[in-house]
Amino acid sequence: MTETEQHQQTALPLAETVATRLAESALTEPVKALLRDALGSGTADAGATSSASPGRVYLDSLTVNGFRGIGPRARLSLSPRPGVNLVVGRNGSGKSSLADAIEVGFTGTRAHRGGQDATRGGHWYNLHNADSPKIELKVAIEGDAGNSTLTRTWTNEGFGSSEATFKRPGHGTAPLADAGWDTALADHRPFLSYTDLDLMLTGRPSERYDAIATILGMELLSTATNRLSAREKALAAFAKETKDALPDLKGALYALEDDDRAVQALLAVDTPGAPDLDTIDVLVAGLPPADDSRLAELHVEAGAHGPDLAEVGEAVQRLRIALADVEDLHGTDAENAWLRADLLEKALAHADRHPDDDVCPACGTERVLGREWCDRASRQVAELRREAKTADDAHAAVRTGARNLQNLIERPQRIPAALAGPWQAWADCRHIVDPVELARSAEDAATVLADACDTVRRHAARELEERDERWRALVTRLAAWADKARQTERDKPLKTSLSKAVKWLKDLSTELREQRMERFTDATQGIWERLRQESNVDLTAVSLKGSEKANVRKLVMAASVDGQDAPALDVMSQGELHSLALSLFLPRATTADSPFGFLVIDDPVQSMDPTKVHGLAQVLHEMGRHRQILVFTHDPRLQKAFTDQELPVTVFQVTRGERSRVKVNRVDDPVAQAIGDARAIAATRGLPPETYSNVLPGLCRIALENAFLEAAWIRHHRTGGSEHDLQAAIDSAERFQEVAAFALFGDVRRGGDVKEEVRRRYGSPACSLIQQCQKGAHSDGASISDPHGFVTDVETLAQKIRKPEVTA
Repeated sequence: MTETEQHQQTALPLAETVATRLAESALTEPVKALLRDALGSGTADAGATSSASPGRVYLDSLTVNGFRGIGPRARLSLSPRPGVNLVVGRNGSGKSSLADAIEVGFTGTRAHRGGQDATRGGHWYNLHNADSPKIELKVAIEGDAGNSTLTRTWTNEGFGSSEATFKRPGHGTAPLADAGWDTALADHRPFLSYTDLDLMLTGRPSERYDAIATILGMELLSTATNRLSAREKALAAFAKETKDALPDLKGALYALEDDDRAVQALLAVDTPGAPDLDTIDVLVAGLPPADDSRLAELHVEAGAHGPDLAEVGEAVQRLRIALADVEDLHGTDAENAWLRADLLEKALAHADRHPDDDVCPACGTERVLGREWCDRASRQVAELRREAKTADDAHAAVRTGARNLQNLIERPQRIPAALAGPWQAWADCRHIVDPVELARSAEDAATVLADACDTVRRHAARELEERDERWRALVTRLAAWADKARQTERDKPLKTSLSKAVKWLKDLSTELREQRMERFTDATQGIWERLRQESNVDLTAVSLKGSEKANVRKLVMAASVDGQDAPALDVMSQGELHSLALSLFLPRATTADSPFGFLVIDDPVQSMDPTKVHGLAQVLHEMGRHRQILVFTHDPRLQKAFTDQELPVTVFQVTRGERSRVKVNRVDDPVAQAIGDARAIAATRGLPPETYSNVLPGLCRIALENAFLEAAWIRHHRTGGSEHDLQAAIDSAERFQEVAAFALFGDVRRGGDVKEEVRRRYGSPACSLIQQCQKGAHSDGASISDPHGFVTDVETLAQKIRKPEVTA
């Protein structure tokens, strides 16, 4: 692929680039089919406008009332095509309100301002007209015959209460979310305020990385790669599972080596290369059918195990010992012992407090609380305490023993029918309250159940052996493995195709990512070169360090000052930083993957010296060849920069009257500018004759040519044609006739049909006007008897030509 072809493909939306590369690749059709499926319908119909998903969008008009500085209804009418539009006016005239209205109309939010939540909006409604705030945007969508309408209204005074609808020709009215712009508005945000410019540089390194990484547009490829990789890994895991199961299967077959069927199966699975699945099928098919329900019952019976008699016997013994201990304490009242002990302890405490008083405080008997009584009472308290503890411990041991014995009683999920009675008797022991009865019943029930399980298990084992259960289980396992092996063999071509598809996608992703990053870097450096003007700071490199999933990632901007390397953000002045932010934002907002054909910039001239303003005008003019640029500014230097450099621009003047009445008037546009210059010549007496015969018709020709260019763009846009093709055709149209042919027919080669079509549409006088304008380019010029009338007639014709209903 040549360098030119690479540049053209990186300038295209990713889906179109991938579709082209896929069609041109030498991959086999199965691999291409996998790729098309993984990539989705975006690549199959790349370049075509979906009936449900809008194509590229341009602004036709903005109508606002009751929003910020705009009270009664104000309207900004635009030409929905590429070109630079300046909206000028003094501070407070309502310019920023108009700029904000476009952003809020599309997003419902405003640009973040220091510490402010974008969904809040501050004082967003107009105090002079707060009853019915409304934003209405007319937009032209590529491929649509008429304009669409985006309307945003509010249900209350909360900024976040807005609702937006989208009415598109042929699709009715739906919520704006259905337009499918949410991701694009985040990745290719077409709105730029002074605050946004600051955030481009003051945000965290990872935020700057993410802002640039998203425009590389690799999501389509990464998503497709993940889909195919997941399928490839699933097939690999399935094949590994089949392979890993083979050693155990072979071991089981070896264990039955005295069985001819097992020997045949072993040879079949161990065949060099692929297994002999046909032989395995014969072995599986030759097995008599089994009574699955009986086999299942036999398996349950063969696995029947009753309670562990040793455990049960030990638990019963511990319970009976505890019961014997309780019996030995029969007649001892633990509670009475505690009460007596408490009473004696209180009497002892009284004696300690009154050592000289030997009178009993209860009965009044004298000389009874002496030293001898105290010693005897102390011994008695200790004995009573021991007696009470022994009784409590004995009863606790009985409760613990009963609980431990009942915990041994478990009921399996499935019980053979022959064991239902003994198992129920064993299970019922859990509900016996009397510990004596529990010990007796549990021991008996466990013995009966264990004997019954042994008997049932032996009978089941004999019957399973009689039914050749070992082979049956093995051949069932063999059949399952054979099914997996057969599927693995069938999956081999698919696995190979998936591997090739994943490799192709990864290689393409690497290539396109590098190309797109290089293109972004080139665009950024190109814009910086024009904006920096006399700055001695040279932007040497822009790169992404890290990856989207990395914790540490950043946008690296390298610069040099007078040839000395330095970090860009550390060495630039405020004006240079402002220009650098524009250099980063403009390529990001105007990438080919963006569905937005417009770019709204509010107040981009701050902190710029005059030379940088002239550079900005050049940058905007260049971008205006492919994008509709709408710049709001109060600084007259930008308009002057366009005028000084004779760059075409449409200018709107915003004025604000009482009670927030905002008016927007078109001051100039390329057609009006040429007509205005021609009218100025017509009104000036005493000019050289060639001015009237050559210059004046030449200016009128420029007006008509611009009118035809506008008509050509509108016509091409409505038919859904490629903008790349449109610009190429316009660039190749060197003569007036070719431009007119493209506007009238969409084909520059039909210049010979222009005269007749002009006569049909606009009448014979129009042909004469065009002929006189063309004569101005020749040495003898045109003979114009009434310059004023001539200019007026040309202006009228130009307005007819540029009307969409005439050229659609």
